[in-house]
Amino acid sequence: MKNGKFRSTFSRVAPIAAATLLALGAATAHAATTTGNLTVQASVAKNCLVNSPTLNFGTYNPGSGAVTQNATISVRCTKNTGFTVALNGGQAANINARKMKSTSTPAETLEYQLYTNAGLTTVFGDGTTGSTGAGTGAGMGVINAVNLTVYGQLPDSAANQSAAVLTDYTDSVTITVTY
Repeated sequence: MKNGKFRSTFSRVAPIAAATLLALGAATAHAATTTGNLTVQASVAKNCLVNSPTLNFGTYNPGSGAVTQNATISVRCTKNTGFTVALNGGQAANINARKMKSTSTPAETLEYQLYTNAGLTTVFGDGTTGSTGAGTGAGMGVINAVNLTVYGQLPDSAANQSAAVLTDYTDSVTITVTY
């Protein structure tokens, strides 16, 4: 009777166990994967940044000779971006007759000129007349800046020799970077 009871229990448990094993096996057999790709993209825009330096002639002593100074314009542009730098005529609106105005008496002026070369022979122009500076961007990082020197001269001319004393003179020249 013992064998009969065992067969009876086994015959009831065996189909359940077999179904459970089959279900587990089927779940594993039916697991599948698939793949795809995520596309990642960006575009780099042409861009340039320019610093705004000060060209300071210091103290001018009329009758003691021309004063020359220079300043550095730093331009940062995206890599391989060609650019030109132009300087307008300032308050005088004339690149051939640039003038600083007195901060206390605007009618008082001092003549000066900006050049692209140390020999002071080529006027730094506004893109329509005179000469411009040029370069090619090496990247937007500060260490990649392209430096252009602006040479300035305040001549010891008759007009400057008759300038008002004890006043400061200033001008604001717009730097235009075209890229």
